[in-house]
Amino acid sequence: MENKPDTYFDETYELLKKYTDDRMLLLKIQTAKKSAIITSKIIYIFIASILLFFVLMFLGLMLSYYFSEKMNSNFYGFTIVAGIYLFLFLLFTVLYQTWFSGKIMNMITAVFFENESYDNDDDDEN
Repeated sequence: MENKPDTYFDETYELLKKYTDDRMLLLKIQTAKKSAIITSKIIYIFIASILLFFVLMFLGLMLSYYFSEKMNSNFYGFTIVAGIYLFLFLLFTVLYQTWFSGKIMNMITAVFFENESYDNDDDDEN
């Protein structure tokens, strides 16, 4: 004998339970995908930042020695480059709240709230 639900409410309960389980699975998959996208962007930005740091460090050393040679003083050459870096730091600090912070928040928000179609009907037509 099969295990069939005896009443309408038992059948509805089973369907609701299956629907809830399927929705939870879909939510987990969506969360994993969006977390993977954000993680990959963070790793990309981290690696790019390290490489950019080394490029700027060596360019700064080159510029320091160039100014040292022109000014006939290592102290003044390195001080000029330190001043340039201080100016860039202050400029970044001022612009961070107005420009960079909004861009970063928009990028993360776009990942979480992008519109995606989860049915494969469109793929079958192409």
